[in-house]
Amino acid sequence: MAAAETQKVKMEEVIRQLLVGVGEDPSREGLLKTPLRVAEAMKFLTKGYSEDAQKILNGAVFKEKYSEMVIVKDIDFFSVCEHHLLPFYGRVHVAYTPKGRIVGLSKIPRLVEMFSRRLQVQERMTQQIAQTLFDALNPEGVGVVCEARHLCMMMRGIEKQSSRATTSAMLGEFRTDIKTRSEFLTLIGSKPA
Repeated sequence: MAAAETQKVKMEEVIRQLLVGVGEDPSREGLLKTPLRVAEAMKFLTKGYSEDAQKILNGAVFKEKYSEMVIVKDIDFFSVCEHHLLPFYGRVHVAYTPKGRIVGLSKIPRLVEMFSRRLQVQERMTQQIAQTLFDALNPEGVGVVCEARHLCMMMRGIEKQSSRATTSAMLGEFRTDIKTRSEFLTLIGSKPA
């Protein structure tokens, strides 16, 4: 049996045990295929572990004498909170100021997708996106803002359905130059700090 198949079988058994643990009967008709479905869903929701940022960016970094801010905003994402294994979702806004190199615009949402498809915390995901672009492009700076709703806050615990969490990662001139940071935040519709 291949390693991936062995992992899936183990996950299915854990889900069966979980169903028993919450007082259900995993042999009930409606739950018969639930362990398989959950295992497949978790594999999909964590597919970012098998992806590589360098491969995503490979061949899509170009020399260009453009030096103004580049922004890709309103990138939808879905992730799973590593603390409760419940979803969190929202939008990411990414900007960078090139210094002789640009990246294909579609690669930025692909990076967001890669990092969001892992067990995550929003703070780390925001930083990972910013640092990866900063390392790959060596730009003047990178700014990332992530706005998300967390089902662990909405469905349990505090139960606040309208709450959103906002995180940011500012590198280079986005951290050191208030005008650059303010321009970015204004263009994405956030208020500068």
